[in-house]
Amino acid sequence: MDGLILIDKPAGITSHDVVARVRREVVGRERSKKGVGKVRVGHAGTLDPFATGLLVVLVGRATRVQAHVMALTKRYEATARFGFTSTTGDPEGELTETGRIPPEPLVLPTGAIMQRPPAYSAVHVDGKRAYDLARKGIAVELPEREVQVHRFERLAEDRFLIECSAGTYVRTLISELGDAYCTALRRTAIGPFDVADATSDPTPEDLIPLEEGLARFLPVLELTGEPARRAAHGMPIARQGNDATVLLRDEHGPIALAEPRPGGTLKPVVGFRS
Repeated sequence: MDGLILIDKPAGITSHDVVARVRREVVGRERSKKGVGKVRVGHAGTLDPFATGLLVVLVGRATRVQAHVMALTKRYEATARFGFTSTTGDPEGELTETGRIPPEPLVLPTGAIMQRPPAYSAVHVDGKRAYDLARKGIAVELPEREVQVHRFERLAEDRFLIECSAGTYVRTLISELGDAYCTALRRTAIGPFDVADATSDPTPEDLIPLEEGLARFLPVLELTGEPARRAAHGMPIARQGNDATVLLRDEHGPIALAEPRPGGTLKPVVGFRS
């Protein structure tokens, strides 16, 4: 059981709840039928409880590529309420009516921008989550960081489409439009994976095999003989014209993810043979 499952998460549950359901109802049943050992399950990018949409659940050896899936560009649809602020940037926070409406036309920033994560975020501060500190009333000043906003379009008076890099806080983009907060947030895509292909009731048949899932966003390099053997043991191989992370495979399936290194080599960084 190695692969990815695309889940359409409903509002009101956590990403951890979704993973627990897949572990129990999908992986657990298959383990019982096939008599296999423990199988790891994780996800590639948290959705807040109020948010809905695409959550990529990783099963088995696919958990090893979590960082690579999380790094993919995200697409969201967000609904804003103007004239109000929220301590969390969403409906779960303390709301204050200000009556101040941002002037038209709205400025929708794109490109490289500096963004400060909200106090109610999962960012670690001295080993603790920022939202845990915020709920205890402990003020924390989180440092700004650069993110990329590829698209920021107004679909309707209060609805927006946003494509952005990993680590971008859509709640912050909405709140910085003026006095506003995010009343609804739906993630519609992660890289090549679309919520239209997701399920809210996962079964083993919904598992996208590891190699197929990786090949959707990574180039594939076919190996034979000595290069395949070296890659399987984590040893560098000749680059063969590849200037990006690639999926190495042979006749037996995926071997590793490899990254380009100086001197014209590819170095396996995530292995699948053990």
